Amino acid sequence: MAIRTLLTDDHTLFRQGVKTLLAGEPGLEVVGEAANAADAVSQAASLRPDVVLMDVNMPGLSSFEATRQIRKERPETKVLFLTMYDDDDYLAEGMKAGASGYLLKDSPAEQLVNAIGEVHRGGSYLSPRMLSHLVDDFRTRVRSDPAPRLRTLTRRETEILKFLAEGNSVKEIAGTLNLSVKTIEAHKFNLMRKLDIHNKAQLVQYAIQKKIIRLAD
Repeated sequence: MAIRTLLTDDHTLFRQGVKTLLAGEPGLEVVGEAANAADAVSQAASLRPDVVLMDVNMPGLSSFEATRQIRKERPETKVLFLTMYDDDDYLAEGMKAGASGYLLKDSPAEQLVNAIGEVHRGGSYLSPRMLSHLVDDFRTRVRSDPAPRLRTLTRRETEILKFLAEGNSVKEIAGTLNLSVKTIEAHKFNLMRKLDIHNKAQLVQYAIQKKIIRLAD
């Protein structure tokens, strides 16, 4: 079955160009066009596309708000931003709104086709240039903070973190390690402060993410 696609862009010539391009691709079907974000919301409800191609900066309703509305009303419809804006803030806002991808308009045609297919399958897609931005940002943050938070814990604090995440009480941990309850409480306070964790649920989530504990099969 063809992937049903809705094109949203305020430039008619651009929409026509993309429509012509996609018409030549097996497995893709353009079911509608919208000239603004509000129209995209309306047409997404009536046409029920699989994927909405969404420009970023259009008159009227924000593209990000339109994305939120589409995803709320039709969670099965994926939104792929197709834009000229090589902008990290727009990327972040789009992902926050519920978009599954962010593709730049100067991308090759095969990238657009691949992106539509990927988000339709439930995946995510970023233009290589935007992905490069994220990698560069990650590298910068790693260089500025070379010691991840877990490595700031002492061996004893990591041990107690594991016991706590596994559901042991402070009293039980004290008995197991042959330490006083007061000592365990001090370690617990220090490790939660270092990790910026404020409750048991966050502690368990962190321990699972860092593979300190694992969920039972």
